[in-house]
Amino acid sequence: MTLIDQLIGELKEVCAGLPDKRVGSRRDGEYSMADIGLSAFSMFFMGSPSFLAYQRALRDGHGRSNCETLFGMSAIPSDNYIRLMLDGASPAAFDGLFMRAVEAAGPLSSFQRLDGRMLIALDGTEHFCSRKIHCQNCCSRRRADGGTEYFHAFLAASLVAPGHQRVMPLPAEFIAPQHGAQKQGCERDAAKRWLAKHGSTVVGLRPVYLGDDLFACQPIAEAINAVGGNFILTCKPTSHQTIPRGRGPIRAP
Repeated sequence: MTLIDQLIGELKEVCAGLPDKRVGSRRDGEYSMADIGLSAFSMFFMGSPSFLAYQRALRDGHGRSNCETLFGMSAIPSDNYIRLMLDGASPAAFDGLFMRAVEAAGPLSSFQRLDGRMLIALDGTEHFCSRKIHCQNCCSRRRADGGTEYFHAFLAASLVAPGHQRVMPLPAEFIAPQHGAQKQGCERDAAKRWLAKHGSTVVGLRPVYLGDDLFACQPIAEAINAVGGNFILTCKPTSHQTIPRGRGPIRAP
């Protein structure tokens, strides 16, 4: 069994364990959660937004599709059915497999800097914004005209290196109101959750965490130290008046 076959097999197991919204046992002719999850993955794998339609045409013309040969799927659901069944599934279900895939990708020595350490950049970003559409996982903000803007955001973590043309994305941590919390989430809280979840997994990389002025605070520094990491955090003079220089320390290994 090749490495890609092993990883796809593990992906199929994860997809099979995703929550099934259908009531009762699956009936003959219905799609399995494994097929639904692998169908969604296959679109990204092939880099085509119309992958499923293409696969149906290929299957009709040649009797068998790449979905069956590459991913071991038994049936191909429609785009709408994929959205219906996967909406609400936790992305965290794939975190363990994601990290194993990163490790299996091969040597990451090209990312090593600072005497063999690796740099992990932390930063927040948004991927949805609307004044009309919102859900319980939305963050919100008031605009100058008095309107409310709703948006989805997440903390991105990526392996980076000066002079390197590519980055290696790591699992993201979504920023949303937490259970039992009255206030909405923030990048700092998401960073602390990310470190608690993944810090021990990446400690073997001897990570140096990079962050902008928002992360240059004692709670983040303590969270990084707690998982065996080092850090370089930007400090603006206006918000860190007691620190004379614009760089935080690198803790000795």
